[in-house]
Amino acid sequence: MSSNKFTSPARWRRWVPFISRAPDLARRQWQILALAGLAAFFATYSVALLQLALPQIQAGLAIPAEEVSYWGALIRLGALPAFLLTLAADSFGRRRLILVSLSTFSLLSGATAFAPTIESFAVLQFLVRTFVSVTSLLAGVMIIEEFPEHARGWGMGAYAALASIGGGAAALLFALVNVTPFGWRALFALSLVGLLFGGLFLRLLPETTRFLRQQGQGGAPPSLRRGLRPLAQLVRSYPGRFIAIAGVITLFNMGGDAALFYDPTYLQQEHGWQPWRISLLNLGAGFMAILGSAYAGRLSDQIGRKRTAMLFLGAFPLFIIGYYNVAGWLLPILWAGLLFAVIGAGVTISTLGGELFPTSYRSTALGAMGMVATVTGSLSLILHGLLFQWIGSSWTAVSLLALLILAAPLIVTRLPETSGRTLEEIAPER
Repeated sequence: MSSNKFTSPARWRRWVPFISRAPDLARRQWQILALAGLAAFFATYSVALLQLALPQIQAGLAIPAEEVSYWGALIRLGALPAFLLTLAADSFGRRRLILVSLSTFSLLSGATAFAPTIESFAVLQFLVRTFVSVTSLLAGVMIIEEFPEHARGWGMGAYAALASIGGGAAALLFALVNVTPFGWRALFALSLVGLLFGGLFLRLLPETTRFLRQQGQGGAPPSLRRGLRPLAQLVRSYPGRFIAIAGVITLFNMGGDAALFYDPTYLQQEHGWQPWRISLLNLGAGFMAILGSAYAGRLSDQIGRKRTAMLFLGAFPLFIIGYYNVAGWLLPILWAGLLFAVIGAGVTISTLGGELFPTSYRSTALGAMGMVATVTGSLSLILHGLLFQWIGSSWTAVSLLALLILAAPLIVTRLPETSGRTLEEIAPER
């Protein structure tokens, strides 16, 4: 009997990576992961409330049904200014921007509880998206820069899993939306809890070693002119990579954002689900978000980012179309599959995108990708509104948009594989 059977990992285990142990990490790496996950928890909570409580917000602020998609698109555009802040992070540091952003979006999300009109609500949520995007992008940058090459995918998956718990907390509290005093406004007011953790981040969150090393080699102190240099480097050094990954993000968001925006509304308006049932669905089938994050991260370390991205991108539109065209017991099953696929695709694309560019402008590159995602995600909601007026069915419009995602795996084939390689090997400074 050959001993290789026992000493080499079995072939099938590559496809069930969640049974593997966590990688060996230094205390500093665990600390960064825990703090990044905590920041993402509050960020996800703030964003999830809008989708969960959309029917209640619509009723409370008297928003006409035909205008919901357009207001949602406007709020989604709030992530655009985040690009300027992530650009600054390549000169002034990741840590500083995360500290400021966490406190700011917690304050703004809490202030949303007191919005008297749809206009004031939209302005506040627009700004919440700005600072949530900065926090999420830079937390991902820190993990990519600090984790070893054999565990970057795992780290990003673990980070996304921790972030999804914030959505679970929002779902749990959403069950009380119709019985708690002030309804949806009380849920937004709870975002202020994030302010209490500012001191913890200030004391424990370090700057990344790669950024400090790169700054030490750069010499000149931060300045406006130097702050714009990463953008010029991005355009000049790796334009092909950026165009390809931007194409994937465009199809992913344009095809899928409307589906994710409307899924709680679909259950409430089309199938008559009560808020408590949606909360149970999020807490039960929502486990798939945590599983999908961990699975995608570990799988991409073992079989490669490209193959993993293609797998999840191919499954995502199929689950969208199925979910928006069934009823009964199939709804939670397909919803769980949809969530598993979108989380898996998001983790893999974020990891791949962060690895494709050098440290000197990694934050700039991810910020630019976030800008692409914001514009195309807003366009998804605008197109949905137009299709809804033309077809007369909001759910058929969602299904038609999902077909765009089927072209994304073809673009992924044009990108280099990054799994198992050092960041300096993948993207040398130019």
